[in-house]
Amino acid sequence: VQLVESGGGSVQAGGSLRLSCRVTGESINWLCMGWFRQGQGKEREGVATIDSDGTTTYSDSVKGRFTVSRDNAMDTLYLQMDNLKPEDTAMYYCAALPGLSAFQALGVRTNFGHWGQGTQVTVS
Repeated sequence: VQLVESGGGSVQAGGSLRLSCRVTGESINWLCMGWFRQGQGKEREGVATIDSDGTTTYSDSVKGRFTVSRDNAMDTLYLQMDNLKPEDTAMYYCAALPGLSAFQALGVRTNFGHWGQGTQVTVS
């Protein structure tokens, strides 16, 4: 299973970016999927997750600004990020987390499941 993120970049505060995560090697239909991020010198944290029935969970820091969605037909996960802030600067990772609920997945702190290589988001 491979996960490849795209869509990162540099943006000014208040701007928007849309991240994509294309999955190959396995259908995402029945998988819980999520976005995580790690800022420089910080621990990795869950940002947004979505399970197979469409239930979503968000960290408090992004609630109301970020929207996670999935296209099962395209085996692709998305993260729409609006009203970006400098504190959103981080490497963003996509993950496939089999067997977990969206709530459980948000709290994952190990390398359980399958992970992409990340895409950098910089907000100035």
